[in-house]
Amino acid sequence: MSIQVRIPPVLRTHTAGERLVDASGTTVGDVLQALGTRYPGLAAAIYDEGGSLRPFLNVYLNDEDVRYLSQSETPVSDGDTIALLPALAGGTPLGGRPDRQQLACASARLG
Repeated sequence: MSIQVRIPPVLRTHTAGERLVDASGTTVGDVLQALGTRYPGLAAAIYDEGGSLRPFLNVYLNDEDVRYLSQSETPVSDGDTIALLPALAGGTPLGGRPDRQQLACASARLG
């Protein structure tokens, strides 16, 4: 079963610059484990020392946050897409709305 995994720019150093990689498994956790085996540096970015998903890494299956599904045990099907999205920190001064330049810069960083 082939699952496509979207790799954000900040993690692409672990995948030789690839932004989309294929992996297999029957659950989100299986797919991420397979990626960690294939790209050892990526495993450390995905999992903490206890083997849990890092808290500031958001994982989406077909645009749905796996935290609201069955997390790592969420089943996957052939053709599904998993997206890894590191949480972004920051904001605007005094809680104001970001201007167009700030939005363009944030969008460019996400690739």
